[in-house]
Amino acid sequence: MKVTVKYFASIREALGPGEVVELPAGSTIGALRDRLIAASSPHAEALARGRAVRAALDQALCDENAVVPENAEVAFFPPVTGG
Repeated sequence: MKVTVKYFASIREALGPGEVVELPAGSTIGALRDRLIAASSPHAEALARGRAVRAALDQALCDENAVVPENAEVAFFPPVTGG
């Protein structure tokens, strides 16, 4: 199944605006992140497990256990603080 992945803030600076990824049905956000980490060195650095990275599934914040449906939009971004 195809999933649109979008990147924001520092992750976007490292990886560009996004990409389309093929995933097996039933994949989770965590599995998608692992697949992206394995894709290249820039992906591994930007999405590393030691880094704080938030995810949104179809524009709703989610955790890494969320199952990704076909044709979903997944966004990855660093935590944001404001004042």
